[in-house]
Amino acid sequence: MEAGGERFLRQRQVLLLFVFLGGSLAGSESRRYSVAEEKEKGFLIANLAKDLGLRVEELAARGAQVVSKGNKQHFQLSHQTGDLLLNEKLDREELCGPTEPCILHFQILLQNPLQFVTNELHIIDVNDHSPIFFENEMHLKILESTLPGAVIPLGNAEDLDVGRNSLQNYTITPNSHFHVLTRSRRDGRKYPELVLDKALDREEQPELSLTLTALDGGAPPRSGTAQINIQVLDINDNAPEFAQPLYEVAVLENTPVNSVIVTVSASDLDTGSFGTISYAFFHASEEIRKTFQLNPITGDMQLVKYLNFEAINSYEVDIEAKDGGGLSGKSTVIVQVVDVNDNPPELTLSSVNSPIPENSAETVLAVFSVSDLDSGDNGRVVCSIENNLPFILKPSVENFYTLMSEGALDRETRSEYNITITVTDLGTPRLKTKYNITVLVSDVNDNAPAFTQTSYTLFVRENNSPALHIGSVSATDRDSGTNALVTYSLLPPQDPHLPLAPLVSINADNGHLFALRSLDYEALQAFEFRVGATDRGSPALSSEALVRVLVLDANDNSPFVLYPLQNGSAPCTELVPRAAEPGYLVTKVVAVDGDSGQNAWLSYQLLKATEPGLFGVWAHNGEVRTARLLSERDAAKHRLVVLVKDNGEPPRSATATLHLLLVDGFSQPYLPLPEAAPAQAQADSLTVYLVVALASVSLLFLLSVLLFVAVRLCRRSRAASVGRCSVPEGPFPGHLVDVSGTETLSQSYQYEVCLTGGSGTNEFKFLKPIIPNFVAQGAERVSEANPSFRKSFEFS
Repeated sequence: MEAGGERFLRQRQVLLLFVFLGGSLAGSESRRYSVAEEKEKGFLIANLAKDLGLRVEELAARGAQVVSKGNKQHFQLSHQTGDLLLNEKLDREELCGPTEPCILHFQILLQNPLQFVTNELHIIDVNDHSPIFFENEMHLKILESTLPGAVIPLGNAEDLDVGRNSLQNYTITPNSHFHVLTRSRRDGRKYPELVLDKALDREEQPELSLTLTALDGGAPPRSGTAQINIQVLDINDNAPEFAQPLYEVAVLENTPVNSVIVTVSASDLDTGSFGTISYAFFHASEEIRKTFQLNPITGDMQLVKYLNFEAINSYEVDIEAKDGGGLSGKSTVIVQVVDVNDNPPELTLSSVNSPIPENSAETVLAVFSVSDLDSGDNGRVVCSIENNLPFILKPSVENFYTLMSEGALDRETRSEYNITITVTDLGTPRLKTKYNITVLVSDVNDNAPAFTQTSYTLFVRENNSPALHIGSVSATDRDSGTNALVTYSLLPPQDPHLPLAPLVSINADNGHLFALRSLDYEALQAFEFRVGATDRGSPALSSEALVRVLVLDANDNSPFVLYPLQNGSAPCTELVPRAAEPGYLVTKVVAVDGDSGQNAWLSYQLLKATEPGLFGVWAHNGEVRTARLLSERDAAKHRLVVLVKDNGEPPRSATATLHLLLVDGFSQPYLPLPEAAPAQAQADSLTVYLVVALASVSLLFLLSVLLFVAVRLCRRSRAASVGRCSVPEGPFPGHLVDVSGTETLSQSYQYEVCLTGGSGTNEFKFLKPIIPNFVAQGAERVSEANPSFRKSFEFS
């Protein structure tokens, strides 16, 4: 053991010699490195070979080693890489304690030649310690007479960390009576002081328990706590004494209510409840108690009502201060009232006239007077109202004013006015009073009902049920009350002979319109009438609107076959040459439908045939054509049944039967069999009927054009003279056929409703067709194929 100790001393002497020589042999400047504490062993600090400007082989060749003070080797040098590494985990608090910055000095020893390089390692603190109190529980005793602001020292906590990681401040909870101050000693350590914020009351709370918390500045911060138990003490042995025996104060008479005009102060040397002082009035009069209020704790004397110099200009108030033991002291307060312009003007309303009729002009709305209790300019007043109101103020006797309307009012524009009358005195500062008057405007029946539309168009499908609700009209009246109640009625037609009552009726209360009977589109497509809306004012006002009813078609008519006639007589036989090419026009089925629109669109279909596939029917025009070449093997007689169907919902249909006879050619005489003679006679008769029908159609078309021109001239004459519509009387031709270029019968209806007023019967008077289309056998439309579909026909 002795030999080992002697060898260790020799090594230290050699190292110290090297350190001593290093001061003179060092050839490099001192370098400083930094590392955070608690880094693991082997943490890279720096590459010494790079910092010294040496290669790694040269560093190893020169026997570089790290020399530190003391026996511990905190560093190790890697000769393979030239890196300076930590040899162990560093604890800043263990190495340096409270010293900051924490610096470890070490040297790099190089040989051949001998060289010392001095270096420093700065160990950076991390927040790895929490503040710790020396006492986990503290006991304090405080007199209840202790005044707010008193400071009580407390035990401090310690944090081994330094800088921002060290202890930074203290907090206390709950803090209803106290707060804590953080103080710093000369050496930088921080300690807490408890400051009393609110006076203690032993009778209310004899003991308090607080939690003192110490916080450091780390991220995240660490903390430590200690418990503080406080006991409140009590004593009393002194009477209260006022700071002044007499207080004098001057107060403006317009000082706001609750303003503090003076604060009296007394002190008591006792503590606890015996040192607590309360203030009160001493033998004060009722007037003083109504005018002033004394805060028993602070001694603040407040106003509880406005002062009036004109009534009382001085007050003398005695005040008593008493502690908790019953001891008291007295003082006197003299209050001098200073006169100012503190009385606002007053407005006294004598009469109000509301509501007023809207059509009245220059009506007196209100009469009022104004006054001011002050004198001189402080008592002189001026009155005004808003400029954007239709009213004026007129001065009257002394301080009386009259509020009047400038002209007639309009309730529909504005039914209520809030008028603010402003009264201002001429004092300094000027005081003003505002008074609100609400004026209601009563209604006068000056607005007629107005329909939501000038004309209404209603749609009704034919074959409707009687009393069907077909629509409504609506009118509004800007007036109010009974003046706004609207009654609806049907106005008399312009022609008294036209019946309106059997067609429609109206609900007088809500304007609902009803069809009284079932309508037939084929008989009546449209009609017009006028409705009136009358209010219940006096006098009553009214307006009117035009109602046009359009009857919508329903599919209630089946197709009617015009050709060939299906009247049960001998059938008509069509001749077909056997040499006919495919597509040869054999005949054409002509049919009409009394409906309109798509309900009258007809389609044709071959329902039955003696020899299927020989003939076909075009679906859109009813043409019967050959589907292929005829041969000698085909039968001579053929019977075809063609189905004619409209496009309504649900569809309606009819059938036509055709008799065809194949012949070798029209050049050969056709000798009918004896039994076929009646059929030939029937065919000749049908030809005559067709010629007569075409002539009749042409004549009726010409008459329709003339009638249309006459009606147009009649309308122009009526528009110019506002007279009664003149339409030729008498029945129209029973049948009118319009043959278009596509060999179809077109259908278009136009009706004119002529109305006249003055009869008071509310009946529909005249309904006359202007351009009707009449067809044979009661049908109204001939449906033919559209030319665009001529190339599509159906085989069956």
